[in-house]
Amino acid sequence: MNWESLYTTQRTGATERKNANPDLMRNSFQRDYDRIIFSSAFRRLQNKTQVFPLPGAIFVHNRLTHSLEVASMGRSLGKAVGEQIAEKYAASGEQFREFYRHELASVIGSACLAHDIGNPPFGHSGEDAIRSFFNSLEGDTHDIIHASLSPQQLKDFEYFEGNSNALRVLTNSFNEPEPGGYRLTYTTLASLVKYPSASIEGFDKKSGLIATKKSGFFDSELDTYRSIADTLRIPRKDGYDNVYARHPFVYLTEAADDICYRVIDLEDAHRLHIIPLETFKELFLPFFEHEKEVYNSRGYIEKKIANINDDNQKVQYIRARWIGLMIEKLSGIFMDHEQELLRGTLEKDLLKCLPAYEDALIECINKFSVKYIYNYKAVVEIEIAGYNVIGGLLKEFVHAVLHPKHPKSGKLIKLVSAQFPLILDKEHVYHDIQSLVDFIAGMTDLYAIDIYRKITGITIPEIR
Repeated sequence: MNWESLYTTQRTGATERKNANPDLMRNSFQRDYDRIIFSSAFRRLQNKTQVFPLPGAIFVHNRLTHSLEVASMGRSLGKAVGEQIAEKYAASGEQFREFYRHELASVIGSACLAHDIGNPPFGHSGEDAIRSFFNSLEGDTHDIIHASLSPQQLKDFEYFEGNSNALRVLTNSFNEPEPGGYRLTYTTLASLVKYPSASIEGFDKKSGLIATKKSGFFDSELDTYRSIADTLRIPRKDGYDNVYARHPFVYLTEAADDICYRVIDLEDAHRLHIIPLETFKELFLPFFEHEKEVYNSRGYIEKKIANINDDNQKVQYIRARWIGLMIEKLSGIFMDHEQELLRGTLEKDLLKCLPAYEDALIECINKFSVKYIYNYKAVVEIEIAGYNVIGGLLKEFVHAVLHPKHPKSGKLIKLVSAQFPLILDKEHVYHDIQSLVDFIAGMTDLYAIDIYRKITGITIPEIR
């Protein structure tokens, strides 16, 4: 790969490559950002769980606020890296310098904005609930689905992945005649696909490839990703049918998310009185221990904290300084690993490339978060609710689609939004099951609960 071929203004759904941008106010990548932020799928993230249950008396992050903050970090990382690339390859031409100096920030910001857009309700437990349902099929439901789907298609559901679903949400037109979905640039979409692998070849951590840690596209979007890879000259990994090298920009999108959730989840825990200020300080202040610049020294930061009265403000100050430090370090690490990135051989994320001392500090944050945050009682309760609600919805709707002539089935099918068309014949089981998963994965937490209660008779709907 090379920096010159890794960006394009080509969009999904376009009949021919269009390099001219008719919008004189915004470049092509700013338009990507706007299309995402004004979409209903993005708006629905405001009622999807990040970690802690929603809503609550104390405002904590949801998927929407998290995505906005990740986009802010991604923009900064893109700007920092883009400036370095433009300066290092100053002789590469005006268009090249213009993209890296001014437009890469918009690309990474857009990819970050959409990175969770494919996640179902109830956080990561929503993904687990979908996987669990399809891995525990019984009776004729099992027989019909297993007989109708290819091994790859079956894995799309048994290993349902929010990252793969994000590409589907952004590129699928669903029930609209205009092709290409949101019609985003290939550059932004490639910067979003963290695990460029088909489901059947993914979820293999023993391979040593970061691309096969999970998956990045379903069978239905395979041709779309192939087109993106061919256009941007992203190589296929040797020995695989549909596993590709990561696009270098993905590392920046991933880094922004990695930085954000590690500190934000703990900030929320402090606001909810799950952890005290001292614990937050113990986890983050050591990163400044060996910084040479006075402004980044631990002593300087502790003096600033001492002049702040409110504990929440103290946490916010530490969070802001830590984010700034990580952006500075990881943008430098990105350039240090430039050749590995271009060869497609960097098989770890940027955070894992930190020096041993800082890597150990990150691991302390990881272990603490798993023990005290992600296994906190209220978090576990929302995960259990996710299993029951999503599992219950799938059970009802999948049965209805596989047996459309049953009296109850016809009623349930009428509840599926026209945005998710159903064909209802044995030749299109993959399409119909995917439409149902699209429908359920796109729900907000509250809407999923409401529908579940109504179709199970827990709540009797009022006539309006």
